[in-house]
Amino acid sequence: MVRQICFTRNRLAVLLLFYFHIYFKVIVSQQFTSTYSTGHIGYALVPMIARGAMLGPDQPVIINMLDIEPAAEALKGLKMELTDAAFPLLRGVVATTNVIEACKNVDIAVMLGGFPRKEGTERKDVISKNVLIYKAQASALEQHAAPNCKVLVVANPANTNALILKEFAPSIPEENITCLTRLDHNRALGQISEMLGVQVNDVKNVIIWGNHSSTQFPDVNHATVDTGNGLKHVRELVANDHWLSTEFITTMQQRGAAIIKARKQSSALSAASSACDHIRDWVIGTPKGTWVSMGVYSDGSYGIQPGLIYSFPVTCEKGEWSIVQGLNIDEFSRAKMDATAKELIEEKSLAYSCLN
Repeated sequence: MVRQICFTRNRLAVLLLFYFHIYFKVIVSQQFTSTYSTGHIGYALVPMIARGAMLGPDQPVIINMLDIEPAAEALKGLKMELTDAAFPLLRGVVATTNVIEACKNVDIAVMLGGFPRKEGTERKDVISKNVLIYKAQASALEQHAAPNCKVLVVANPANTNALILKEFAPSIPEENITCLTRLDHNRALGQISEMLGVQVNDVKNVIIWGNHSSTQFPDVNHATVDTGNGLKHVRELVANDHWLSTEFITTMQQRGAAIIKARKQSSALSAASSACDHIRDWVIGTPKGTWVSMGVYSDGSYGIQPGLIYSFPVTCEKGEWSIVQGLNIDEFSRAKMDATAKELIEEKSLAYSCLN
């Protein structure tokens, strides 16, 4: 079966994101749709998809690229590059400014378009603008996407944007709307592997709890490392509880800002790679004994308010995710998990006040 990929862009957001973040909206399924196909994340993401990083090395794809009229020429250039790259899995490329043509029957959506927060911008202003954007995007998905469309929201505030999208696309199952915390999950794996001097693929089962923001809680209490002589707990190997409870957490919470400071632009390559990881594991499944972090609809697990889009540890099988149950939560972790949940509740309240 050929899968189709579509990319879209919002000009206002692109102008703003040129200085801060690059956002896209990818809709993955039989079809893929993504905003800002000619921006940095999209530019990194398109070849990854075409090479099979998102849906596997044997899955042919068609890429639909949707943009607005002023960006049509840039979109045309990207289409030319995709053709010139001669990707074996790429069965076709559509460059269009027609949202209906781009979104029709999409099965997987990765939403990268949004209004970014910059210095001096109030959180309420950012949320109010994103409410309007995601209300419109939800309408397009509601009308034109496949009934069982899977959605990944990347644009910040990702959790709350996903919540708004869910509100205005009620025919899409709530379990099919997720947000990206896999980037934070992968960052945690990278930090631990560097600290211990081990290969990153030998580290598994870190957890990102909560919001994709500076309140997120990166948790290594259940993480392990394959040492070659069996699995050992990360906390045992690091042997530095103070570092794990302070510097490690703050480094993770501020990693995005540190990257912007270093390269004068937000994460692009790592964000695109993590989006591929998120969709691949969701569609194809997680390895046995391994979980990943996804922002998903809370069912009340671990005492988190039902209805929030909150990052949990999940396993995936046959296109469905399940929250990992029964993990022991200590007092320190409980406080961190509740703090990030509180922020999400506040964001939800702000978003709904903007709707009203």
